[in-house]
Amino acid sequence: MRPGPTDYASARQRLLTEDGLTGARRRIALAGLTDRWLAGLLAGAAAAVRSPSAGGERPAPVGVALVAVGGYGRGELSPRSDLDVLLLHDGTTWGSGVTALAEQLWYPVWDSGAALDHSVRDLGTAREVAAEDLKAQLGLLDARHIAGDPSLTAALRSAVLADWRATAPERLPELQAMGQERAERHGELSFLLEPDLKEARGGLRDLVSLGAVAASWLADAPRDGLDEAALRLTDVRDALHLVTGRATERLSLQEQDQVAEELGVLDADTLLRQVYQAARTIAYASDVTWREVGRVLRARSQRGRRAPRLAFPFSGTGRTSGAVARGAVERSPLAEGVVEQDGEAVLAQGSRPAQDPALPLRAAAAAAQAGLTVAHATVRRLAAESRPLPVPWPDEAREQLITLLGAGSACLPVWEALEAEGLITRLLPDWERVRCRPQRNAVHRWTVDRHLVQTAVRAAALTRRVARPDLLLVAALLHDIGKGWPGDHSEAGEVIARDVALRMGFGRDDIETLALLVRHHLLLIDTATRRDPEDPATVEAVTKVVGTTRNLELLHALTEADALATGPAAWSAWRASLVGDLVARAEALLVGGPAPEPPVVELGAEEERLAVEAARTGGPVLSVRAQLQRGEEDPEEPAAEPMGVELTLAVPDRPALLATVAGVLALHRLTVRAAAIREADPVGAGPVLLLSWTVAAEYGDLPEAARLRADIRRALDGGLDVAHRLAERDAAAPRRRGIAAPPPRVTVAPGDSSVSATVLEVRAHDAPGLLHRIGRALEDTGIRVRTAHISTLGADAVDAFYVTDTDGRPLAPDRAAAVAKAVQQALN
Repeated sequence: MRPGPTDYASARQRLLTEDGLTGARRRIALAGLTDRWLAGLLAGAAAAVRSPSAGGERPAPVGVALVAVGGYGRGELSPRSDLDVLLLHDGTTWGSGVTALAEQLWYPVWDSGAALDHSVRDLGTAREVAAEDLKAQLGLLDARHIAGDPSLTAALRSAVLADWRATAPERLPELQAMGQERAERHGELSFLLEPDLKEARGGLRDLVSLGAVAASWLADAPRDGLDEAALRLTDVRDALHLVTGRATERLSLQEQDQVAEELGVLDADTLLRQVYQAARTIAYASDVTWREVGRVLRARSQRGRRAPRLAFPFSGTGRTSGAVARGAVERSPLAEGVVEQDGEAVLAQGSRPAQDPALPLRAAAAAAQAGLTVAHATVRRLAAESRPLPVPWPDEAREQLITLLGAGSACLPVWEALEAEGLITRLLPDWERVRCRPQRNAVHRWTVDRHLVQTAVRAAALTRRVARPDLLLVAALLHDIGKGWPGDHSEAGEVIARDVALRMGFGRDDIETLALLVRHHLLLIDTATRRDPEDPATVEAVTKVVGTTRNLELLHALTEADALATGPAAWSAWRASLVGDLVARAEALLVGGPAPEPPVVELGAEEERLAVEAARTGGPVLSVRAQLQRGEEDPEEPAAEPMGVELTLAVPDRPALLATVAGVLALHRLTVRAAAIREADPVGAGPVLLLSWTVAAEYGDLPEAARLRADIRRALDGGLDVAHRLAERDAAAPRRRGIAAPPPRVTVAPGDSSVSATVLEVRAHDAPGLLHRIGRALEDTGIRVRTAHISTLGADAVDAFYVTDTDGRPLAPDRAAAVAKAVQQALN
């Protein structure tokens, strides 16, 4: 006798609860048990329809096959999964009797209580339905024979795969759009407190999509960790089914402890971290795969012919291909050792990660600033070949991290790529404790690590409000780093922040500032919402902690960025007004007497020599000196490569001096990292301006000093039209989307900032020729730049210009405001 519904249900229950099987072994056993039961049902149904009175051995049914599709077809039969089956027939053998056959087959399944998703079709109809319904086609891609005529199942599989590969260029974009819509509806699995294991981004449904892409032969997902991630999510779903007794995919809060216990996991937080890590692996693999699909489809469209099949494009380490070496692939430089190719940042052909420790951060920063991501093969190569950064970090590495964070939302995909290959934890070992750590708080939208990055993203939009955007961005990245340790996370975070800042190479004062920001990042919001701002003691308590107006403005910006990155409920107009009022009161208390003038710096011997020569000859005199990385050199290591050059130019004061020299540097693709302008009169022959510049090449080699000196002389003499040359170069440069940086901000410092000049503060996104444009705008207003202090912190320019009228007096307030407005308009 064939097993009845009760027999199957009993055997199934024993398998799930008594046989000691777990995970994949249990799913395989359950699929096998179900296969045998359904095979018996089909044989019995066929015999009953053909010869109801026949007994004895039943011959295998002909002209019909029972096919498992979807998850059942893949053998992923969880305790409460649907039985997704297709009764496939040849269209002739059974005729109208196929309906009776189906009824004989389905009713025992329903009687057993098993959930059934069924269909009855011939081969032609199955192909037609698949052509019209993408979900049906995806299910058939996983078709597996259960019983009946195996040649029918083989024909179905062959036809469906052929149809899928033939129509993949049209259907893959539809599949991608379906995944995007699903992600918008269900969110990202790796950040949800009650995630949908199947439908959320990074869930089991995305694994099905990756399998479909692989079946198209156009691309394949990076396989590292993908099988383990799939196994983890499927095991969690099995446990969820057993705990709830329902076919649910949502891992709700009230069931997480039981699911953790079912899986033998320490606690619910550990369970969520494992789920989040698996989801990130799947989500990143999806991102990489869909970018590859897009490239292949664009190439096919552009060439008008079939693109080469890329079944295993991610198996290598990302070394340059022969096509690139022959110049068949278009590349454009982004930074030293980094180029853009096919919409991604990749390594230049001569790059040597093993000899360039800052290259991973330089590639990441260049990609983010250009609005790109780093190619998967490039990240893998960087992870495999790059050496650890020395301690303290080279200055360039710290600047590149700040530039990466300063890219705002464009930082996110780059950060995810680095994290997927372990580069973030290698750079910041303390990151591992907060990585994928859940926050059981309805106010918090993200895991701890993603909240930190999101805070940096929010802070990037506030950099124009602070004098030290680099400290704001790093504090944003570290402010909750202590949540991976026991005790008060602010206290633990202060200790970690000091250590990290020291390793990054920050100076002593900056380390203290970062430690203060991390330790007290909740001070303003807690005080503003829980204390009386009218009470002088409230404001005094705040000023006692922050100490300076600079720290206050940094803490104010960090407070806002932190709240905005937490979630909608954490920041509102009311909270913003409370914090703003508290900050205004604290600032008023902190502001004392007039700020001192910048200290007078005595001329060094070389600077005095240059000034004397310039005063006597009346022409520009230039000194060029290579600048090495800060820190002691290891005698066993090769000599340090110059990180840039220091230029000192002495020249008698003349109109448009700042704009002209800055323009020449921009023409030579030199990035100004720091600069200062000072007056000197060493021989009493009239003022000489000393321009001290620290510059680095955007990419490639530094220019020859003789050529740079000659071009500066030509520009000052009128023989080189700098503005025209820069405009020509900009017009011919390839257009990149880049990032949407915060708008520039030009302000007049308070009147007590200087007793002898008006101080203009310029905060803007650094870009080639920025200082040239500022200099031209200042020159056009008819004022005189007496001194200047120019800094580039990451991707942000923070400049202060001490200006006077032509008689050497500070500007009147209305004229100062007009000059600031003119400069800002020139930068917009």
